Order: sequence, then structure tokens, then C-alpha cells
Amino acid sequence: MVNRLPGKTLLALLALGASIPLAQAADAPTLNTGSTAWMITAAVLVLFMCLPGLALFYGGLVRAKNMLSLFTQCFGIAGLVGVLWVIFGYSLVVDTSNMVEGQVSFNSFVGGLGRMFLAGMKPDSLVGDIPEGVFVTFQMTFAIITPALIAGAFAERMKFSAALLFMALWFTLVYAPVAHMVWGGAGALMHNWGVLDFAGGTAVHINAGVAALAACLMLGKRKGYENAPMPAHNLSLTMAGAAMLWVGWFGFNIGSGGGLNGLSGIVMLNTQLGACAGILGWMFTEWFKVGKPSALGLASGALAGLVGITPACAYVGVGGALAIGLLCGVFCYLSVTVLKKRLGYDDSLDVFGLHGIGGMIGAVLTGVFCVPSLGGLVEGVTLGGQVLAQIKGVLFTTLYCFAVSWIILKVVKWLVGLRADEHVEEMGLDLAEHNERAYNH
Repeated sequence: MVNRLPGKTLLALLALGASIPLAQAADAPTLNTGSTAWMITAAVLVLFMCLPGLALFYGGLVRAKNMLSLFTQCFGIAGLVGVLWVIFGYSLVVDTSNMVEGQVSFNSFVGGLGRMFLAGMKPDSLVGDIPEGVFVTFQMTFAIITPALIAGAFAERMKFSAALLFMALWFTLVYAPVAHMVWGGAGALMHNWGVLDFAGGTAVHINAGVAALAACLMLGKRKGYENAPMPAHNLSLTMAGAAMLWVGWFGFNIGSGGGLNGLSGIVMLNTQLGACAGILGWMFTEWFKVGKPSALGLASGALAGLVGITPACAYVGVGGALAIGLLCGVFCYLSVTVLKKRLGYDDSLDVFGLHGIGGMIGAVLTGVFCVPSLGGLVEGVTLGGQVLAQIKGVLFTTLYCFAVSWIILKVVKWLVGLRADEHVEEMGLDLAEHNERAYNH
């Protein structure tokens, strides 16, 4: 059993590392080579999810004339956010100055700037029992893939310059504060509320999904969206990308424990079961609704299940993992086929339907299936109380993210314009913006 074990528990240890008294030196953390080797691997796996996994998944879904634009956005975001992470992002997430358990202050919402440019980090600095440099890099990969997810919502119509400016501002004003609120430890807003999010249901998936919804609403529909079909140009690439995402997700979820321990096996198993159940939920729902299961549907179901299990993977038992994956598969399918059509928005690659809806379902169901009476692993919680805490976290993240994302989009629109010109959209972003083609035959 775990007792309200927070996700990314190592964030809370950062405040302790530099203040261990000399008299306690014998009890100071020591380097664990096994956990270090694993966390290096996990960081590489999460980067692999974005490059090339997400780029291939998205690139195969768009028309051929826009294939490279998804790759350039993913690479551009990786470069931009990676640098911003070291300059100030890491500090905004992990700096715990002026934070007190149970009290709400400005720093309950965002960290300080005391760790800018990784101030205080030395070659022998440890976070828990792994080198801080490894920890910084692992957290950086989360900061990279989260805004990269949003790119699928405005695919085929947002200017590259606008996308980069939006991502820089969004990372600073949305991702970093929400990540701090969720994982900042004692005194952080959602820690005070008792929200459980082991690996990023709120900070990553709801955050990205809601921002994606704001972006596609602000941009409007693609030219010809309602009059002509826009089929995926290469589902083989999409399926390969989905498989890479699935494999990388083990680094995403297991790595969020900060090392290897007895809980790692449960996290691994639950991650796998979430994906498997998500496939079945989506597949059978689609089979029932349209008469044939699709390859894209199976891949999407796996991702829906993985999104849903992300916040819950360390807190629920096998039954909870299966239920979360199955329900996410069903309801994410309905969100991208029914909800999207009824509300009339053009979320190009269904980022909100998969990550937003899947993240919300997973976050709330974490509160249901974490209780021991339903096979969960969290002691000292009640079903009603924990579900209420999870709903508070979901609502706050949704409202904050949508409002700030909308404002950022307005600012970017005013500064450089958001949408590519009509003739650029017709030509395709690859040739018009990057002077390249994915295919030269």
C-alpha cells in the first residue's frame, strides 16, 4: 500500500538536498547506479515518444503536403523548450521557496527563479539517489512532449512562427505552473488538495488537450474541411508512430517514480493493461457503431488507454487499470466521433478527444479505483473525498489552461498572426513554409 504517494516524489526532495546537516552526512542519499541507469533509459524513451514517435503518428494522419510541417514543429518545440527548461522552466517547476504544507501562497501556483540556469547543481548533486542532471533531463522530456501534443490540433493551418511563439509562452505560463501545482510537493496547490497524479494526467494530458481545444477554436476550421474528405495520407507511418508511443510510455510512467523499486512492477503492469483495455474499448465500440474496426481505431484506443492510466498507474490495482483503459477507449471514441461533430470544431488530429477527454476520465477514475476497497493501493482516503479532490484538480486545470491559452493565442495573433494564408494552406505548409517536400515522386 502507499499513503497518498505523489507523482514525481523526487521534486519534494530537491528542497532537502542542499540542507542536510553535516551530522547527518552518513544518512545522506547515495548514488544508486541501477536507478540511475533506468532513469537515463526512461528519459531517452520519453524523448523517443516525441521524436520520432509523435511526429510519425501525426505526420501520417495529415495530407502529404503537410507531412514535414509536423516534424518541423516537433523538432522546433524540442529545441525551444529544451533551452527554456534549463534557463527558467526547471526552476519554475521545482523551486519550493516560501511553500508550507497546507498553506496557499503565490508559490503554491508557481515556483521561484532560484534555480535559473540550474543554479546550485554540481556533478555530484543528487535528487533522491540519482544524479540531478539525469533528473533535469528526464523532466525536460516531459516539458517537450506536452506542448508537442498540442500541435496536432492546429495541424495544416498554423504558421510555424506562430506555433513557436505560442509554445514558448504556453510552456512558461501554463505548463510550468500546472506542473508545479501538481508535483511541487508540500505547499503546492494540488498537493494541498490531495490530488493524485502520478505521471501527468492533469499536467500533461488535460493541459495539452484543453490548450488544443482553445487553439482549434481560435484558428477555425481547415479550408475545405466541411466540403472535402481529408484522409490520412499514410496510416502505416501513423501505426508505427503509435507503437513507438506505446513503448515509450513505459519510460513515461515507470520513470515518474524517480527510480526502481517495488512499485515499478505495478506501474509497468498497469500501463500495459491500460493500453490493452483501451484497444478493446475503442475497437468494440467502433465495430458496433460502423460495422468494421479500423487500424487507426486500434492505435487510437491504445493511446486513449495509456492517457487514462497515466495519473493512476501507481495507485490502482489490476481491475482498476482494466476499467480505466476500457472506459477511456469507449468514451474517447465517442468524443472524436460524436462530440466533435455536434460541437463543430476542427481538432485536426483529435488531441482534445484523446488527451483532454482521456486525461479527465483517467484523473477522476483515479479517485475511484485508488481506494483499497476497490483494489486500490492508497491508504487513508475515502472514495467520495478523493473523487472530489480529483474533480477539483480537473476543473481547475481545465479552466486555467483554457483561459490562459486563449489569451496567449490572442497575443500571438496580434503579434505575428496565427493562421497561414489561404494560398499557403492550399499549397501545403511543407513547401510554402519550409521549401521542402516529404515525397519527391
